[in-house]
Amino acid sequence: MNGLHERFDATASRHPGRTALVSNGRRLDFATLSAHSRRLAARLREAGVAPGQRVALYLDNGVEMVTALWALLRLGAVCMPVNPQTRADKLGFVLARTGAAMLLTQASLSAAWRPACEASGVRHVWVHGDRGYPGPVGEHAVEHAVETAWPDVGSEPTSSLPDHPVGPDDLAFISHTSGTTGQPKGVMLSHRNLSVATDCIAGYLGIGHDDVIFSALPLSFNYGLTQLLLALTTGATLVLERSFAFPAQALATMARERATVFPAVPTMFAILMEMRDLAYPDLSALRLMTCASSPMPLPLLRQVRQCLPQARLYLMYGQTECTRISYLPPEELDRRPDSVGRGIPGQACWLVDAEGRRLPWGATGELVVQGAHLMQGYWDDPQRTAGKLFVDPESGRPAMCTGDLFRSDADGWLYFLSRQDDIIKTRGEKVSPLEVERAIVCIPGVRECLVDGVADPLLGQAIKAWVVAEPGAGLKERDIIRHCLARLESYMAPKHVAFVDGLPRTANGKPTRQDLR
Repeated sequence: MNGLHERFDATASRHPGRTALVSNGRRLDFATLSAHSRRLAARLREAGVAPGQRVALYLDNGVEMVTALWALLRLGAVCMPVNPQTRADKLGFVLARTGAAMLLTQASLSAAWRPACEASGVRHVWVHGDRGYPGPVGEHAVEHAVETAWPDVGSEPTSSLPDHPVGPDDLAFISHTSGTTGQPKGVMLSHRNLSVATDCIAGYLGIGHDDVIFSALPLSFNYGLTQLLLALTTGATLVLERSFAFPAQALATMARERATVFPAVPTMFAILMEMRDLAYPDLSALRLMTCASSPMPLPLLRQVRQCLPQARLYLMYGQTECTRISYLPPEELDRRPDSVGRGIPGQACWLVDAEGRRLPWGATGELVVQGAHLMQGYWDDPQRTAGKLFVDPESGRPAMCTGDLFRSDADGWLYFLSRQDDIIKTRGEKVSPLEVERAIVCIPGVRECLVDGVADPLLGQAIKAWVVAEPGAGLKERDIIRHCLARLESYMAPKHVAFVDGLPRTANGKPTRQDLR
């Protein structure tokens, strides 16, 4: 089987009556979801979607998003999920840069997608829903474009048209990531890239058809997309929430559906810990949790483990460009809670110095990875691709520079230090902001923080910390600085501290320094 959709169909054949998807009050078994995707694929083919064309999906998590992804893969088209929080200018950039043939979206987001379509010249728009829709759905609602109401595929006869044949290295997705600066980069991922990553993750997590995966992560986020791929390839049930905006409701859903797997980011775990004084619903079915996207502060890690002791917690590290790179087995949490683990099975990884020379384990350097899960490159950006992918002279095979600095121990356990772009150069020394952040969040009364460098005429860069304190903590700038001086080298202590109500975040909920600069 070369295509992801073929793997999904095989799952549907094995488990036709099992619940595949629970979302927004709807339940679909695998046979029904497969049939819906075939019908939608037929309608998309009639609308002119051809193999290799890029189709953007600007939708909330839900049945329509899942069905459309499966349908587009059947056609050999390239899926481009875009976070529904994306602004019009950025959406327009993505549509124009990729030459999107079509936009699949929803009425409630028209304030963003209409100007984006005008700017990018997208000709065909399918629109789901009409509540609160400002203006008609029909021709010329967007100049030079045709807006069409989303077809009702639930009652149509199932299409007998064959799927378009795909090769394992054909593009399946273009996932957009902003990285540290600039406009979004289009990460090109093939059917093979995602199949290899999915099988690896399912293997080390032990995901099976009896599992119920609860996910409130956006499907436009690779970590969220992975949960869908895991379910559709193993036969597990995916309970898909629109977001984590209502955590009490999310917990109730987890309990009602007897969720066994909970993937989350540190922000989501922090929200749950703020609710721990309330009576949690019955989460006894929960057997494992995963955390990715950004490092989990050690105090939060301890709280989560104490609050949900029956669930094994996996800390993981990855990038959009290859989905997953490493994981820390739960049995290692007590010994090395600040580690992101070792490389995933089937992958080679090593550290290099500033000149690209391999370093032995126990050294500090940039992480390089190699494996069949590596992206094909960045869409229409050969210069960036060449800066990320290269042919390893020792093996003659492609490898990828992560741009992330790690220290390692003699056994190959990895400890994330910083993005290379985030390193602070102060007093002639290089400082990882994460090391300072880890020290600060250990102060009682600190909820979270970010650290960055600011221009300083004497030091070059001075270290500044933005701190979110618990209500009533009574912390002062001197408390933060004294704590750091007592636990870190003097050049790593902040010169400035700002107390803020919240930290800027990306659309995926990850704290970001970009808006601090």
